[in-house]
Amino acid sequence: MILYTTLATALALLLAVVSFWLPSMTPDSEKLSPYECGFDPLGSARLPYSMRFFLVAILFLLFDLEIALLLPTPWAAQLSSPPLTIFWSSIILILLTLGFMYEWLQGGLEWAE
Repeated sequence: MILYTTLATALALLLAVVSFWLPSMTPDSEKLSPYECGFDPLGSARLPYSMRFFLVAILFLLFDLEIALLLPTPWAAQLSSPPLTIFWSSIILILLTLGFMYEWLQGGLEWAE
């Protein structure tokens, strides 16, 4: 037991030390920027916003929510009525798949025209 604790502590310390020395320490203006979206925070706030970027972000949130809704399915399948759980999970998946197909056919997933 002491061997495993010592080994785990040594490995954790080694990984912590390596994580401080391994990354490159040459920050540029993009890394120092407080925003991840690529917009200039000091520029005009009235610039046109890409609707495609907004649509892809909304679709990502929608499918991320799908995973959150389907995560309890394996545990819910052990309840008294597993067919009902599988039915509702299937309904969620079918609706999301139909929505995804509709969005694809409408060209909403095409980033460049």
